[in-house]
Formats: sequence, structure tokens, C-alpha cells
Amino acid sequence: MIVTDEAKQELREILLNKTGDTEICLRVVRKSPSELGLALDRVAEGDQIIKYQDTNILLIGRDVADFVDSLKLDLQDTPEGKRLFISD
Repeated sequence: MIVTDEAKQELREILLNKTGDTEICLRVVRKSPSELGLALDRVAEGDQIIKYQDTNILLIGRDVADFVDSLKLDLQDTPEGKRLFISD
């Protein structure tokens, strides 16, 4: 998964707002066969770890690694404000 710098910054902000625990990261999870989401979690063996400013911010587990390999996570402006957006 490619994660833009803007998306990394937003993920870091989400983490700062959700938890003060530096061991907790956001994990890409499959909500349904065609839908992804984010959940708070700790690093597990085999995770791909995305960092921002030397901080672990995003975890990609083996269970979703192949599915998200060619995807891009970016931040986009919408009428409701900035949103994380996944594209291929």
C-alpha cells in the first residue's frame, strides 16, 4: 500500500486524538469482502508497518497485505472536509 505524506499526517492526528498509548497503531482491516476500515491495534508478528516521523502509524497484516498491495491511501478534500480515501 502506498500512503501519501498527507495521509500519514492525518493518521497520526487520528492516533493522537484516539489514544495516548504509543504502542497503539491503526490497522487496516477488512470490514466486508469489498470494504476496508481502520481499527486500533498493537503490532503483531508479520505486520507491515508504515511510519510517520519515526512513529508507527499504520499496520498491514498478512490477512490483507495481498488485497491492499496495489492500493493508495491519500487525503482528499470533500464537501464534509478532508477524508482518507483509498484508490487503485
